[in-house]
Order: sequence, then structure tokens, then C-alpha cells
Amino acid sequence: MNITLCVVVPTERLDRFLADQLALSRTQAGRLIADKRVSARGKALRASTILERGAEVTVQFPPDEPPPRTYAPAHAELRFVYEDEHLAVLDKPAGLVVHPGPGHWDDTLVNVLVGRGTALSAGSTAGRPGIVHRLDRDTSGLLVVAKSDLAHRRLAGAIERRQVKRVYAALVWGHLRKSPVDIEAPIARHPKERKRMTVAEGGRHAVTHAALVARFAHADLLRVRLGTGRTHQIRVHLAHIGCPIVGDREYTFGGSRRVTPSARLEAERLEALAPRQLLHAAALSFAHPVTGVPLSLTSEWPEDSRPALAEAAGDANLLAQRNPLQYLGFFASDDSSRDS
Repeated sequence: MNITLCVVVPTERLDRFLADQLALSRTQAGRLIADKRVSARGKALRASTILERGAEVTVQFPPDEPPPRTYAPAHAELRFVYEDEHLAVLDKPAGLVVHPGPGHWDDTLVNVLVGRGTALSAGSTAGRPGIVHRLDRDTSGLLVVAKSDLAHRRLAGAIERRQVKRVYAALVWGHLRKSPVDIEAPIARHPKERKRMTVAEGGRHAVTHAALVARFAHADLLRVRLGTGRTHQIRVHLAHIGCPIVGDREYTFGGSRRVTPSARLEAERLEALAPRQLLHAAALSFAHPVTGVPLSLTSEWPEDSRPALAEAAGDANLLAQRNPLQYLGFFASDDSSRDS
């Protein structure tokens, strides 16, 4: 059995690329490469090969080797904010991994969509049917899924041309020095901790736009817009400028300990109420890839994080608000006139 993969974005090494795209272990990927079963333009590749955008990689599975796994159906409650025969936009809950991978083969969003009977595009990379863009496991909010190959290609192209606007709400430690701010800093994989990313010379170009919505005693509520879409981009960039996301276990760099000792107890209460990184994909707008009709969708601050927002604001009324982001002016002050 042969499978051909197309590289949509450059990756670091061939072995990592195969493991990620085909839902294989690194050992399985390395064995295929060592056996000269992975090639490009008829030439066998090494594990250390750096892949370029647009490259086509062919993988030949031996007869006794099972092909990449199918997607076992799973069941979980999902809330869809838009759906037709071409695409669906859902409000992803925190804790749900988007596509299968190591440690999460059968309990991802893809598995839930399969269990629901949702049609999914083949996708541009194996192992990610229907997935046009991703959200981290513990990031909640709006995510678009393609049902047809045509919708997938056009949506992917629109994202690459920055014609899809993705706006996030983030509660961060500290205060922005100025607002709005454009964060432009290259992002690369951490040299020692492979599951983390970091700002580093030679990394991939990355741009994030952030603006203040509300200033609280120890934290700011920000509106964050992606200029590029790198792994962990918002979390890495906000930490880089000294405003890490409240509840982020990977990039908080001190959390409540950053706050002056006289106010440490207040900060610790806030931290204790954060069940995860307080980052939420709150707005998504784009032209429908088939009909061309403009779509503009929003999602309110999730219930699991409302106690933390109320604690940060020092306003118990936020717990009773059905629309806390609207109450705080998040959508009314959207800076959508800036380039996306």
C-alpha cells in the first residue's frame, strides 16, 4: 500500500513529519525510512531530511504492515454554531484534542465527528480529515471543519491569504505597556523540551495582534488576532512580552508568583479558579468557500472559566451575566478595520 503526502507547511525532519501525519510512533516512522520505503521524486529520503513546502512524499507500506489506523467513532456533546453540506463551525470545548496522535488515538474531535456521522474532507494531510485549522487541547472556542475537498482547499487557501479572521479572548497576567500592540517574533520548537515552542532566531515568522479590552488589578482581558498560525503562537507571544495567559501550565513562567507579595493571596485565588489556560476563540469570520456569503460567528466566554474572570475583574456580577464578553465590551470594540 502506497500513500502520498503533500507538505503544506515546512517541517523540521522527515521522521517527525511522518509520525505526525500518519499517526505513527517515531519508531515505526524511523523503520519505514531505514527500509528506504519513504521517497520523493523516486529518491529514498533520510530521517533528517528537511521538507519544503509543496514537496510530495511517498510512503510504501510493506505487505505485513497495517496501513494507518482508521478513525474509531467516539461520542461527546458538541455545539455547532453553523453547519451546511460544505462545512461546519463548532464551539470546541476545552480538553478535546482536535485530531488523532500519540496518546489520543480514539478520543479526538475527528473521532467524535466520525461517531456523529459527519462527512469530512480527505484533508491536505493524512490523519486530519476535515481539519482546516487547529486549537490546542485546552483552548476552547470556534473551529471550522470542512466536509468537502472543495471547501477544504478554498478554506485553506483563504487562511494562507489571511482572509479568515480569527479573534481570541485571553486573560493574561500583568498589563500591556501599550495597546494595541503587534508582536512579531519568530517561533521555533524548544531545543530541549520538544512539546513546547519558544521565540528563537531562525524560527518561523509569526505575528500576533493584541489589544486591551479591560484592565483589572492583576490581569488584563485582551482581544488577540492572529496574523499567522504557528503552533502555540498566542501563548508563546504573550509570554514573550511579559503577559502570559492565566492558567497556562506551559508558558505562565511564575503565574501568581509574579504578583507583588502584598497582593499574592488575591493572585493565588485567581490562579486557583483557572481550570486551564484562559484562552478562547471568540470570533471567526470568513467568506463561505462555496457560496461566497460572508459568515461572522461569535462565541461567549465559556462557563468553566467564568469564576476566574469574575475574580480577576473583582465583579461578582459577571457570574450572573449570560454574555460576559459582551458585557465587558469585547465585541463592541473589535478592531476589525485593521488588516487581518
